[in-house]
Amino acid sequence: MTESSARANAPAKSSSRATRYTGVAMAAHWVLALGLIAALGLGWYMTGLPFSPSRLKLYNWHKWLGVTLLTLSLLRLLWRVTHRPPELPPAVARAMPKWQHWAHNGTHHAMYLLFFAVPLLGWAYSSAAGFPIVFLGMLPLPDFVSASPELAETLKPLHGWAAWALVVLIAMHVGAALKHQFIDRDGLISRMLPGRA
Repeated sequence: MTESSARANAPAKSSSRATRYTGVAMAAHWVLALGLIAALGLGWYMTGLPFSPSRLKLYNWHKWLGVTLLTLSLLRLLWRVTHRPPELPPAVARAMPKWQHWAHNGTHHAMYLLFFAVPLLGWAYSSAAGFPIVFLGMLPLPDFVSASPELAETLKPLHGWAAWALVVLIAMHVGAALKHQFIDRDGLISRMLPGRA
């Protein structure tokens, strides 16, 4: 390769790196995604079970997952605040109508809000119902609110509605990613896939 060819290729490589997420951001995204699928799926499954020791065990697992996801969400938010996410590739940004930019930003902000709201509402409901969380069966966590049957009755549906809202937003997020991959064919999804330049 000649020196002039190397110079010609350099901006493209630099631009590719500038529009991709870091390895830490990718790992946080996929670990959180898998954890959310597990927590939401477990929450949907366990609520349909009759009262039994097995159901109580699943509730504990669900709570532990929620606390773990809350912690991961906080760490991910701190990383995002201190490491600015990459810009959209210029060609993709130009091709997207303004409403898609609004939807893109709005969906991400709403998901981050629910990453915290869903587990915090669950924690508050568990505390209000008089069921303290003992993380992994070893670490007692402080009650988020005081025990109150009336408050528990209010928080229980709020936790469920927030979880379903998160499911809808995740479905929209996945749908948008698939649209970019298979309809727009702009390769946008590769920004969040390791080993794909």
